[in-house]
Amino acid sequence: MPNMGDYARTHATFRWETPERFNFGRDVVDAWPDDRPAMLWLGSDGNEGRLTFGDFSRLSNKFAGAMRDIGVGRGDRVMVLLGKVPEWQTILTGLLKLGAVAIPCAPQLRSGDLKFRAEHSGAVAMVSGPEGFEEVEKMRDEAPDLKHFVSLGDHRDGWEPFEEIMDAASEDFAAEDTASDEGAFILYTSGTTKHPKGVLHTHGYTHAKRMQAEYWLDLQEGDRLWCTSGTGWAKSIWNVFLGPWSLGTEILFHEGGFDPAERLDLIQEHDITVLCQAPTEYRLLAKTPELERADLSSVRHAVSAGEPLNPAVIERWKELHNLTIYDGYGQTENTLLVGNFPGLEVRPGSMGKPSPGCDVKVVDLEGDECPPDEPGDIALAGRPPVLFKEYWGQPDETEGVFRDGHYLTGDRAYRDADGYLWFVGRSDDVILSAGYRIGPFEIESILIEHPAVVESAVVPAPDEDRGSIVKAFIVLGPDHEPSEKLKSEIQDHCKALTAPYKYPRQIEFIEELPKTTSGKIRRVELRNR
Repeated sequence: MPNMGDYARTHATFRWETPERFNFGRDVVDAWPDDRPAMLWLGSDGNEGRLTFGDFSRLSNKFAGAMRDIGVGRGDRVMVLLGKVPEWQTILTGLLKLGAVAIPCAPQLRSGDLKFRAEHSGAVAMVSGPEGFEEVEKMRDEAPDLKHFVSLGDHRDGWEPFEEIMDAASEDFAAEDTASDEGAFILYTSGTTKHPKGVLHTHGYTHAKRMQAEYWLDLQEGDRLWCTSGTGWAKSIWNVFLGPWSLGTEILFHEGGFDPAERLDLIQEHDITVLCQAPTEYRLLAKTPELERADLSSVRHAVSAGEPLNPAVIERWKELHNLTIYDGYGQTENTLLVGNFPGLEVRPGSMGKPSPGCDVKVVDLEGDECPPDEPGDIALAGRPPVLFKEYWGQPDETEGVFRDGHYLTGDRAYRDADGYLWFVGRSDDVILSAGYRIGPFEIESILIEHPAVVESAVVPAPDEDRGSIVKAFIVLGPDHEPSEKLKSEIQDHCKALTAPYKYPRQIEFIEELPKTTSGKIRRVELRNR
């Protein structure tokens, strides 16, 4: 029986019941029985580890105490640059107990990305694994507020070794009695016309993440969840940390990358019951012969989020394995706002219906609800605890996304006569590619640094596997001629300066960019070329 039960009744009666004071480390991780399984970790080298909530309780206490001893305190911002290792959850839990504000960073980020986040947030500490050392070293002298550097997995000059400070720390630590409206995380968005924004979430948010875990992930006693998201993204905070552990669910944490055959084998080998993947992963698996032969009998529930999933892919998984993929919609600024929920009829291609506790509307420019089948802005009424507190240090940006008591998502949809929402597109120009949100402004800024590039405009281009890819229209300087070699050079230039998934996979050289009379680039014209 799905946790949702009757959708209409659950949605109408749901209440957040956020406590005035809450600390996820103390009130969730420490509260579960010591021997309750929390994680099955699979290393890229074949190593395997099993950790309980008791393990994470003790390890996070040690990390919280160690950070306090080196000078990090309540309200301080700390950047965490790690891959899929158990220390990620240990560190985040420890920072919550300390009352510090964690800033998860994707290992793919380059020095420029890290420098911006450090300067913008005023971070005082950086915790990094080997994958981040080189990029951190490039920017550390340009971020004077960063005073403490903790290295995981390697000893380096100028860094505190994680293993040593943990060995010296006590397992006894009294978690800070944090208020629900205190900051807990800063999660960075993708830049559109400006730099990425720092989304400040509170300790109340860490309590509220149990909603989507209960009703969308439909987690039940005895489940083992595998969410394949990387550690630098909001989805991992949702589904690899706060959500499942709020319900005491064991997670599979796999350090390796995406390999279709291995992915399917691991699902069978480790008895995964709930699967959460990016749409691109479902699309790629749907094309493989391995999916036809796979034994997915352990999986009772599968979900997808990040961008709309093609109906044909949903139908393929249903045909082969009788698995319905439940699509969902949410943002870095909030949670799963709209979803297809177990027990609710799935209409392939639809976003589903609003989540419990989320009064989601489709509104026109005056803030009035649109009639059925008329596109409008997706808006969230009120200030539920899953909604961010503010854009860090950007009051004007914060004010700009609220209108008449509604948070405007920047996305557009229409609602049909039965209350299902259907995605239309973005109000801005963020590119959704393989589940990643990529801001064109950032890529254009990097392109212009190449000596051959005079002007550029970045737009999404349709792609069967990734949904969209980054396409760059480039105006060259007078001393440069279009060539395949120059395309490759420009692509390598982008890969060197920002996360590799952001580089333009398509480049088209153009004499001049189409612009409005006020000088703004007409992206819609480029998208339609």
